[in-house]
Amino acid sequence: MRRPWRFPVWWLVGGVVVALAGAAAIARQSLEQQRSLFETDARIVHRLLSQQVVQHDAMLATLALLQPAPDIEGAAASPEQRLPVLYPQILRVQRRDPDERWSDALLTQAETLSRQTRRAALGALDLTQGRYQLVLAATPTSYALTIDLRAMVPWPEWPMKADTSPVRVTLEHAGQRYVVQAGAPAADAPARGWRFDFHKLLAAESQPFDVVATRAVGWGQLPWGGMLAWTLGVAALLAALHHLQRQRSARRRAEELLRLGQVARLNTLGELAAGMAHELNQPLTAVLANTQAAQRLLQEDPPELTTARDAMLQAAAQARRAADVVGRLRQAVERPDRSGQHQPVAAVEAVRRALYLLEPECQRREVVPVLDATQAVTVLADPVALDQIVHNLILNALQALEQVPPAQRRLTLTVSTRGARADISVADSGPGIAPEVLPRLFEPFFSTREGGLGLGLSLCETLAQGMGGALSAANAPQGGAVFHLQLPLATGTS
Repeated sequence: MRRPWRFPVWWLVGGVVVALAGAAAIARQSLEQQRSLFETDARIVHRLLSQQVVQHDAMLATLALLQPAPDIEGAAASPEQRLPVLYPQILRVQRRDPDERWSDALLTQAETLSRQTRRAALGALDLTQGRYQLVLAATPTSYALTIDLRAMVPWPEWPMKADTSPVRVTLEHAGQRYVVQAGAPAADAPARGWRFDFHKLLAAESQPFDVVATRAVGWGQLPWGGMLAWTLGVAALLAALHHLQRQRSARRRAEELLRLGQVARLNTLGELAAGMAHELNQPLTAVLANTQAAQRLLQEDPPELTTARDAMLQAAAQARRAADVVGRLRQAVERPDRSGQHQPVAAVEAVRRALYLLEPECQRREVVPVLDATQAVTVLADPVALDQIVHNLILNALQALEQVPPAQRRLTLTVSTRGARADISVADSGPGIAPEVLPRLFEPFFSTREGGLGLGLSLCETLAQGMGGALSAANAPQGGAVFHLQLPLATGTS
């Protein structure tokens, strides 16, 4: 059974970081856009209300300049009497003629302040009811306006929908507050989130009301759709990149396996040719010796027939020729001397390369290899031959583990040093090696597997010996088999 497909941990961590960073950037951009829109609307509100209060100052200044005409019967109505008709926010216009008094002491105080500052001044102020008075001292007649704040707001030009906008707008002065736009109800305000604020006095010194605009943005108002789309996009990109990486890794693994397979076939061919030459050389040598003996016998008295002697001579010549042919065959196919190719090789890296190439085989057999290497060990070896030996030993261990249940399968690889030699051991929890098989394990053409050539371990032993090392096998005390590959340490390595 193949293990489930999983991302490496660093891929997951990187993906989470990128997804969170992108989502945070999207949320921040959305908040900045909402803040910018809020500030734009607040500035428009301030400008509109400032225009209104400046207009009130202009009205009072106009009235002061005109001054009332004499009270003649049939004369036209005074200008102040027409203001409430023309301007709905003007609830009432009052005036104080010479030798008269205001009916309200607050108006008297406001007129005194107006004379001192030479501009209109606030009289009675009741922002909770949305009303206030504005007084301008003039000679001979002073004027006072009673203004309705609700009617003062130019709703047709208002930048927001007052009944649905989440922005709260108030006019504040001297501890009093008038709610121009209620905004989101208090019950709907988020407990946690972001708050936008705007404060600015109206552009009229006579009516120093502070325009206060606020808006609360909760987590639910973030662009979760865009953030989710970004996260899914990152996940899809990571999946595609990981798939491409897996394809590249699989292709490299296949190429490396092909290279090792080609080297193994060449080495096996050399081993096979050497074995055949060894097996044929002995009978051919015997034939040669027998024919030479026969030749000597035929030359003794009584003399043999000339034909027999010539036949034996011809047989001897053919035997020599066969021996020469076999010798040339062995020389042609025998592995070249690789002693000059020995070089320092990191033993742990060789084991890791073999595990990487055999990773699919381990997954298919549900085996999790354990590499025990507490120190860096450098050996003097042929890198290709070392890779081939370790590869064959691990593959043999995996094939042995197929004979036990998955839950009992263990594969441990240990890299250590013993004196001047390095020891690479491959231990499995398989059925072990039968006692009668153990002495013949490295013999050429000996195999316990059906269809096996019996050259794999023999070749590994030959390669190990060619590098000045040794290969041995034994049954582990706790069960299973363990193979030890010993190689000389590189100079300067302990």
